[in-house]
Amino acid sequence: MLKFSGLALAALSVLAAPVAIADAAILGPEAPRCQSGAGPALLVRVTGLKSRAGTIRVRTFAGNNPKSWFDKKARLARVVVPVTSSGPVDVCVGVPRAGGYVIDIRHDINANDDTDKADGAGVSGNPSVSFLDFMLGRKPPAEKVVINVGQGVTTVPIVVKYLQGGSFRAVGA
Repeated sequence: MLKFSGLALAALSVLAAPVAIADAAILGPEAPRCQSGAGPALLVRVTGLKSRAGTIRVRTFAGNNPKSWFDKKARLARVVVPVTSSGPVDVCVGVPRAGGYVIDIRHDINANDDTDKADGAGVSGNPSVSFLDFMLGRKPPAEKVVINVGQGVTTVPIVVKYLQGGSFRAVGA
């Protein structure tokens, strides 16, 4: 049986900590793909959460067909991960090939898999969206939301917006 002194165990834990933290930082079933840079993949970085409860749902759509954007039947991928206790929530989503994609996210605060008034949402490119736009099904222009993905990993920052008055706004905005 191997015996380690307290100092040796402390040294081993310090050496192992950066790897564990790095591995835990990127969520989703395709996390190793983003960690290794083996794209094409999207690293969706979600910020602006008003709560550290619930889940984040990330969906991808083909960028060349605006009619299919945000239609759950037309999604290419759907990934749901728990909200982390601090910092951004980084989610890796693989895509089939280099090209244009649109991403939407939902912060499902109570993790019930339904969209509630308290839930937040976001779209690649972080466009301004009013409640009326949402109700009428108006979609943001392609030049604001389509993300061009190459052969590697493309980072897509999305700020979560919550319904405040008649529009969706970032927390504190």
